Amino acid sequence: MENTLSIKVALQIQKPVSEVFEAIVDPKHMTQYFISESSGRMVEGKTVFWSFPEFEGTDPIQVKKIETDKLIIFSWKIETFDHLVEIILESRKDNDTLVTIKEKERPTNPSGIKWLMGNTEGWTNFLCCLKAYLEYGINLRKGAFDFLRK
Repeated sequence: MENTLSIKVALQIQKPVSEVFEAIVDPKHMTQYFISESSGRMVEGKTVFWSFPEFEGTDPIQVKKIETDKLIIFSWKIETFDHLVEIILESRKDNDTLVTIKEKERPTNPSGIKWLMGNTEGWTNFLCCLKAYLEYGINLRKGAFDFLRK
């Protein structure tokens, strides 16, 4: 697409890359900081279904690629667009992990700009919730978006 929008956010987490990876692919962990339910572990080639506490229904997540402790790529549909999400894990000094999330893409128009704002906010929230969960055992998301329920 010409003139497209994409998202990129990053945050360093003070945990080893293997712990961060498991917290993302294993629903036992992910339900403690991000989603309310998952149909299973993220495995390459598999489709899993996520539920969010503040929204009705489930979202199919097509897992495209997994490189243990390095990379998670999946796609999900938002409105009529398939979005590719890349989560890149990089081991840093002191056993920390840099997590970078990229999501693409939408045309540069009002709908695309709304998506860019909302999903940039959402992925930043994901990273903050992941950090709080792994470093301090806190679920920041619990009750945070109850106001969105209709």
